[in-house]
Amino acid sequence: MEGAILVSAPSSPPSSTSIPSLILSQDELKKIAAYKAVEYVESGMVLGLGTGSTAKHAVDRIGDLLRQGKLHNIVGIPTSKRTHEQAVSVGIPLADLDSHPVIDLAIDGADEVDPNLNLVKGRGGSLLREKMVEGACRKFVVIVDESKLVKHLGGSGLAMPVEVVPFCWKFTAKRLQSLFEEAGCVAKLRASNGEAYVTDNGNYIVDLYFEEDIGDLKAASDAMLQLAGVVEHGMFLDMATTVIVAGELGITVKNK
Repeated sequence: MEGAILVSAPSSPPSSTSIPSLILSQDELKKIAAYKAVEYVESGMVLGLGTGSTAKHAVDRIGDLLRQGKLHNIVGIPTSKRTHEQAVSVGIPLADLDSHPVIDLAIDGADEVDPNLNLVKGRGGSLLREKMVEGACRKFVVIVDESKLVKHLGGSGLAMPVEVVPFCWKFTAKRLQSLFEEAGCVAKLRASNGEAYVTDNGNYIVDLYFEEDIGDLKAASDAMLQLAGVVEHGMFLDMATTVIVAGELGITVKNK
C-alpha cells in the first residue's frame, strides 16, 4: 500500500498539506521523513533508535516531544555508541536488548530500498547492532529521501557493507569478492584517516561494489554468512514494515 502526503518546508509540522515553495535539500527531506516516522511513536513504547544522518533527526524529535511532555515513559535502545551519546544528550532514557528483548518500534534510515522494501544499511558503520535491534522489533519504520530508491539492491553502485573480523581480512575479502564474480563485484576495505575503519564491535568493514544484479538475495545472504570471518552483512531482507520516502512533492508511505 502507498499513500502520498504533500509537505511544506521542514520547519513546518509533518502533517502540513501545503505545496513546497522552494527546492528542499537532501537533509531537509530527511528531516521531513524523520518527523513523519516519529508520528508512529506512542507513550510507553520501547524504541529502537537508529544511526546516521536521517535517524539523527528522529532521535532529536523524540527528545523534543519528551521535553514538551507530549511523550512519556519512552525507553530507547540505541544501535551505536554515537546514537547512545545523542540520545543521552536529548534526554531519552536508555536500556538494552538484555532488559528489553522485544521492541515496540524501531526507526532508522537506509542506504538503499528496493521495490520489495528490502534494504542496504551500514554505510554509517553500525550494521551489526542495527540488525540486532531492528530484528527484535514488532514494527520497523525506515526513513529515506527518494535518492535511496533502487531497482535492485546494489543498484546504486555504492557500497554494500560486510562486517568482518580483522584476522586475515584480506582472505575474507577475496572470498566475498569471488562469491559475486559474475556480478562484477569488487571488495574494498573501508578506511578512515588512512587506517582501517573499526566498528563499535572492534571489527572491520569490507565494502562490496557490484556492476550487475546479484540475483537471489536470500541465497546471497546465506553464502556470505557461511564464510568464516564474516560477522554480518548490510542486506536487511524482509525486515522493514513501513518505508517513508520524502521527495520534492511530498511524502510517500510504503507498507509491507
